[in-house]
Amino acid sequence: MSYLAKNYNRKKIAFKYGKGSFLYSTDDKKYLDFVQGIAVNSLGHAHPKLIKTIRDQSKKLWHVSNSFLIPEGEKLAKELCKITFADYVMFQNSGAEATEAAIKVARRYFFSVGKPHKNRILCIKNSFHGRTLAAIHASGSKKMTEGFGPKVPGFDHIKFRDTKPRFPDIKHKIKKNTAAIMVETILGEGGIKVIPDKCLKYLRKVCNEKKILLILDEVQCGIGRSGDFFAFEKSKVKPDIVPIAKGIGGGFPIGAVLMNKKVASGMIAGTHGSTFGGNPLAMAVGNAVINIVSSKSFLNNVKKLSKYFLLNLNKLKKKYPNLIKEIRGRGLLIGIKLHKDQITFIKKLMENNLLTIRAAENVVRILPPLNVKKTEIDQALKTINKVCLEMS
Repeated sequence: MSYLAKNYNRKKIAFKYGKGSFLYSTDDKKYLDFVQGIAVNSLGHAHPKLIKTIRDQSKKLWHVSNSFLIPEGEKLAKELCKITFADYVMFQNSGAEATEAAIKVARRYFFSVGKPHKNRILCIKNSFHGRTLAAIHASGSKKMTEGFGPKVPGFDHIKFRDTKPRFPDIKHKIKKNTAAIMVETILGEGGIKVIPDKCLKYLRKVCNEKKILLILDEVQCGIGRSGDFFAFEKSKVKPDIVPIAKGIGGGFPIGAVLMNKKVASGMIAGTHGSTFGGNPLAMAVGNAVINIVSSKSFLNNVKKLSKYFLLNLNKLKKKYPNLIKEIRGRGLLIGIKLHKDQITFIKKLMENNLLTIRAAENVVRILPPLNVKKTEIDQALKTINKVCLEMS
């Protein structure tokens, strides 16, 4: 009997250790892990540099209150600002907390400039921004909000379509009380749907015209996952606020909100806090991860591997047109949209020792570590081909 709550439908498998791209189960089976904690383990399992960092820092200092200076956090914030659009950073513990804080930053900015009525956030219908009460209502998904009433106010929704115009009637959705537009640069849970660069530029233009803020949620697609440090960089767009998490800690819980100087001006002392956010142990790990992932050679390798992976997945799509409808994604955030049931496909992959995870729109989500080897991609392709053959 398990004493854990039943809010997860867990697969009947447990692991005793991991190494790089692989997990080893308690019944001594070896799995190629292309879930990696849902895009969290950016450097795979048991990365030697991260192990050394945690070991060294744990002997010195784990946690102090944010009432004091934390040099490790100062260092990580400086590095994040140096390589991105941001001027300031607030550290959190998770992606949901980061998106919640992003909402607070947007509302607080307009309050600070004498416009407290501007407090509503415009989001994509059926997107994903976390599981807190505010975040599920930001997502606008009936499946997530059902049973968690009353409705949290302050959110309006737009559609993101696969056909043009991508954002129909967006200007009509912006009212006098709209503070910001918040979208995932690549919709993760929503089916690995990339918002095209032209659309991101259009969103920025609309925000400028309406004098509102642009929040780009990069919790899942950020920190090298797209092949750029941030997925929005390819579009040359500069957002006002960006929540991040997942990959920045390489498996250690870290979240953050990045913001420009303008919006950060509203976050004065006492407006936000987090007991554990930005503690020395987490910050030490974050510094180790960013030192590796932010390098140009590392990101170029992600792009190179992604190009190879996507090319070969599209070959499988041509080979099995009655099974595979579309290959989606960018970088190592990849989706296989199927004609047939995704659950069966994912189960068969697992039976063949390849771990993947579902997303909306009947998509199989594939999330290798960013330092995956080409031979491991070949192994995954071989397994996917085998399962396609079985199900055709």
